[in-house]
Amino acid sequence: MIRKRRPTVEDGLPSKEEILAFIAENPGKAGKREIARAFGITGGARIGLKRLLKELTEDGHLEKSRKRLTKAGELPAVGVYRIVERDPQGDLIGLPVKWESEEHGEPPRLLIQPDKKSKAVPGIGDRVLAKLIERDLEAFEMPGIRQAVRVIKILPKREDSILGIYRRDPINGGGRLVPIDKKTQELSIDDSGRGEAEEGDLVAVSITRSGRSRTPRAHVREVIGPMASEQAVSMIAIHALGIPYIFPENVLGQAERATQPGMKGREDWRDLPLITIDPADAKDHDDAIYAEADSDPANEGGTIAYVAIADVAYHIPMGSDLDREAFKRGNSVYFPDRVVPMLPERISNNLCSLKEGEDRPSMAVRMVFDKKGQKKRHSFHRVMIRVAAGVSYNQAQSAIDGQTDETTAPILESILKPLWQGYETLKVGRDAREPLELDLPERKMQLKPDGTIDRVYVPPRLDAHKLVEEFMIQANVAAAETLEKHKQALIYRIHDNPSPEKLEGLREFLGSLDLSFPKGGNLRPANFNAILNRTAGTEHAPLVSQVVLRSQAQAEYNPDNIGHFGLNLLRYAHFTSPIRRYADLIVHRALIAALKLGEDGLPKGFDGKLADIAAQISTTERRAMLAERDTKDRLIAAFLADRVGATFHGRISGVTRVGLFVQLADTGADGFIPASTLGQDYYHFDEANHRMVGEATGETFRLGDTVEVKLVEAAPMAGALRFEMLTEGPRDPKSRMPRNNWRKGKSKTVVNRTGQSKKKPGTTRARSKKGRGR
Repeated sequence: MIRKRRPTVEDGLPSKEEILAFIAENPGKAGKREIARAFGITGGARIGLKRLLKELTEDGHLEKSRKRLTKAGELPAVGVYRIVERDPQGDLIGLPVKWESEEHGEPPRLLIQPDKKSKAVPGIGDRVLAKLIERDLEAFEMPGIRQAVRVIKILPKREDSILGIYRRDPINGGGRLVPIDKKTQELSIDDSGRGEAEEGDLVAVSITRSGRSRTPRAHVREVIGPMASEQAVSMIAIHALGIPYIFPENVLGQAERATQPGMKGREDWRDLPLITIDPADAKDHDDAIYAEADSDPANEGGTIAYVAIADVAYHIPMGSDLDREAFKRGNSVYFPDRVVPMLPERISNNLCSLKEGEDRPSMAVRMVFDKKGQKKRHSFHRVMIRVAAGVSYNQAQSAIDGQTDETTAPILESILKPLWQGYETLKVGRDAREPLELDLPERKMQLKPDGTIDRVYVPPRLDAHKLVEEFMIQANVAAAETLEKHKQALIYRIHDNPSPEKLEGLREFLGSLDLSFPKGGNLRPANFNAILNRTAGTEHAPLVSQVVLRSQAQAEYNPDNIGHFGLNLLRYAHFTSPIRRYADLIVHRALIAALKLGEDGLPKGFDGKLADIAAQISTTERRAMLAERDTKDRLIAAFLADRVGATFHGRISGVTRVGLFVQLADTGADGFIPASTLGQDYYHFDEANHRMVGEATGETFRLGDTVEVKLVEAAPMAGALRFEMLTEGPRDPKSRMPRNNWRKGKSKTVVNRTGQSKKKPGTTRARSKKGRGR
């Protein structure tokens, strides 16, 4: 409530000091009307008040926001804030979007509290409208946090900068920006706004002015580098998605000062012949494995499996600069031409890399399995190990297949063969569990020295890959079980059951192939495997695998467990890659706390922070996946740019109202065919059956059809390809859609090859759309 004041000056107006004091006592609530009412100012005296307020504003003592006045340098009752980080306890920290830093110093850091009634959870990078709240922050652990705000709503995302290629204009002077996003128009750049940009540079710009009758203009904020340079394509994704890729000096300094621990508090496992099995070009090695037959007569035919993981928690103290930076990144991001690591190289490639013949601190698990592959017991240990050998997947597989080399020959009988025997035991249990068995070959890109694609290939899926994968899965399960047993909160890796809507879509699609899928709520991965097995070896196998994949939910991190549907596991947590995933680091700390293995575990009272941490690292994981996918799309579009006019074989991978998506057989590249360029007929989009159907001829283009297409456009910077259909679809008069079957008011897509529409009541014309399909 605003109290009335008695002015102290003779003309009935308060002094400037009184006005400032009143505004300070009523932050965000004081406008000109409220000030006049509080001091009893009426009639002509309001003119004098207006003059005083104008003087205070011009002198910099007041700021005006939405008819409310605040003291300069103070926060309004309601304002816009950008969330910039989470603290080690998972709380969101933000800065005011508007702040005159030169006059009022550094902007205040605030605790951002989400709206508990809203399902939308803000994250790093979001802009929020929030109001100041009272909260005792004396005990708050991060220095500099003295105020808190509660989120009113999350504001729509806004582009603060636009990425593109700088092009000089030799005729008119100045230059222009060719945007990476084809939906963004070109921007003019004056010479005064080009900065250090040169012809062909990838730059980030901000729009400085625009008008209805002229091209928007921009100034260069940052020169990222020449587009012809190595790694330029991945930099587009890094900048467009705001992925942190430069470590601050304080973080690098802390990494450089890190040292290895001694044996205090650790078991000595250095005589255990653990080995690492990784890709041939791996720079860090965070897991080591070993297996041996169980000598216990009560477990005849059983095996003992050991998994040791780099002890990252020792090197990354909670709340440290390293910890905050790792949490901000969430995970490492892998591109064809580079890796953006979660941790500095000093940690990931040196101190925490399990190098052959060197002592390394580790978190390890010892698991005992019976002959049916069922785990009987397990135990976790904080240890010191010394890796006996480091081999690649191909080396290990070749040795088992009879082709050893100087590295694998000495360890074939003593290490590799027992490992494979252990895997055969674990595989019995895996087969009995029946996880989802999707056969989706992963294409790899081999690059030239200049960063462009040399070739695209599908590496073989070896037993060596499956062996390591199964050992890691079992270690992850053991971690979740141990933490549950000790009633220690953790972050699970969860995978929900497919939604009813996606299952119904899958049923409709399988029905178009004369395949049935059971109804009911008790589906298991085995139900999907049955469909995959029925179509294995047929022309429909790749398509069915893709559609089954699309029917699945997306895995995520969450402190509330619902199990992992795809792996068919009741509990599952990521434990095996703390070098590249923050989720695993949290699980390591949870184990240290639960098993009393040191002072660097999760602190008491941390449980309430895990939901926010899980939400953040799920977001950074999705960001990494998008960046990796977009970079591959751009590289392939550049790879095919000089083959415009060439023909390719592919498969229809998507059918939408506006056209078809086609995936090429040799490279896996995705491209789009606008509906307006299809055939010589008017085409209806038959959503239920995933097809386009000609009205007169019944010519049909269906999801999964093999087709021949011509490349008519490649846009490397956008990662987009546009095709023209060369294959004629099968014609089935029964599939025609005559006019009298059109339902009144039902929207239909009707297009022909020339793009001319045949407008009918209740219909819409599909428009050509260039782009990339997902």
